[in-house]
Amino acid sequence: MSHKITVRQLIHQLQTVDPDLPAYLAINPDWPYAHCIGRIVEVPGPNGAVYLAENGQEGVLAPAARTELGWAAV
Repeated sequence: MSHKITVRQLIHQLQTVDPDLPAYLAINPDWPYAHCIGRIVEVPGPNGAVYLAENGQEGVLAPAARTELGWAAV
């Protein structure tokens, strides 16, 4: 089930963490890799959205991150 968040909600969540830490995407619990964030683009209009592009894999997702996400360790 999809859960959409707004840019405002994303900013709010990011303000609660150390701003000097690197940021990655965790995409798939069956393929638990840390993905680098690439370009960020905005598509304006009534059905507009902001998109965070994936920019390659950084390595296997840390076990602590999988635990926090509720993903079983592989």
